[in-house]
Formats: sequence, structure tokens, C-alpha cells
Amino acid sequence: MNGNLKILFGKTVLNKFKRLIARLDIKGPNLIKGIHLEGLRVIGNPNEYALKYYKGGIDEIIYIDPVASLYERNILTDIIERTCKEVFVPITVGGGIKSLNDVEKILKSGADKVVINSYALEEIEFITEASRNFGSQCIVASVDVKKINNDFFVFNDPNRKLKVFNHIRKLEEAGAGEILITSVDSEGTMDGGNDYLAKTVRELVSVPLIYSGGISSPSNAAKFIESSKVDALGISSIFHFTDYTPDCCRTELAKLGFPVRK
Repeated sequence: MNGNLKILFGKTVLNKFKRLIARLDIKGPNLIKGIHLEGLRVIGNPNEYALKYYKGGIDEIIYIDPVASLYERNILTDIIERTCKEVFVPITVGGGIKSLNDVEKILKSGADKVVINSYALEEIEFITEASRNFGSQCIVASVDVKKINNDFFVFNDPNRKLKVFNHIRKLEEAGAGEILITSVDSEGTMDGGNDYLAKTVRELVSVPLIYSGGISSPSNAAKFIESSKVDALGISSIFHFTDYTPDCCRTELAKLGFPVRK
């Protein structure tokens, strides 16, 4: 058995292995990026960036269409199929997923997992339904988090009243196999991220936790993982706009004693 795996309560789980995930936000055929999930601008071809990060040592790739639900679309299958021809790491896909047919279509196109965000606000039972049909390991529940008056709320809740920590507990109870949290206040800023948010959610849930938003450098990524105890980081800006690579982050993780994929 791989040295980074152990058996716990009859399940195989990761032991200390921390994942570096390239987060690629998509609009139409383009890779985009903004700040605070706003002011989105075109960066380039998502398949080219996915291949670049794969060659640079990334552990996984997440494709997300951040405005898919707004425009009621789900059109990432072509991008996924092209990526899977050259990129051989797990691929997670989200954006506008509202039915079991949507989940099946994404998985059949080559993705390993799907991200469910907005629709879980309307129908949290969909998380349960999708987990039962496809396995919880395929279902990532995503929450965009905004800090308002010293409390954390779900960003895309139209009433701005749904508190994040209560919602995340319900997502895990509903059967989500993994949780992705994005700090809207830090997203795209490269300011170091929200360590308190990540730590608090880590203490709430037992399933794997991915944090995204504000990672500023490879050393910041490694120290953030060490302090917050998250299982993975979804990183975009430092990969898109600097010379830092996934392997740079991996080197910093190794310095702190974390097992890393060679």
C-alpha cells in the first residue's frame, strides 16, 4: 500500500498528503480571472494553462464557471474532453450543475468529481441524491464566503443572511464527500488568504477540505496548510501571474515535512 495511505474505520484515507490544485475559472471558451469574484478578465486558453500546470507538477485541476448559474448554462464538457487527452491528474468541474443528468454528463466527459454550489442553496437534498447515485467521493460542495460585520455569510445567498458555518455543517450531513471554501474577500488579491476561516471550517467538518483565495507565494501556501490543517489549496493567481509553479509549492511543503507527490 502507498506509504501516504492508511485504513481508518474501514475506509482508505490520505495521511498528511496535501494537495495542490490549480483552480481555473472559465467563462465560455476562455480562462478568466477577477478579484473578489468580480471584474473578470480573459487570461487565455484554459486547456493550455491546464497542460502547463500539469507539466509543472500540479496534483489536481478544478474547472469552475463562476457565472454558470446566473446565465443558466453548463458548457464545460468540450473543455474537459480536450484537457483529458493531455492531462492525467484528477479533474473537478463545477458550474450550473442542477440535476443528476448534469453530474453524469460531466463525469462521462472525463471529470473525476463535480462541484455543486448555488443549487445546494435551493435544494440541499440534491447533495444527498447525487452522493447516493455517484458516490460521495465524486461530490464536492462549494461555498463562497463573505465576511460581513465580523461574521461569515454565504456570498451567493440573495438575502445575505445564511451563515457559512451552519450551511457547511448541513452540506457535510447531506453527504458531500469534500468541501471547497472560497474566501471572496481574499480571492484574486494574493494577500495571504484567510487563515481563521480555514481553521474554523477545518474544525467543523471531517471530510477533506479545500481552501481557495489569496495565496501569495509557495512559502505562504505551505505555511497556510500547516497552520490551518486544510487538505488542499485551490490556487490560481500566483500560477497565472507570477513565475511560481506547483513544484515551487511542493518544495516548500517538503521543507515543512509533508509527504509530497514526486
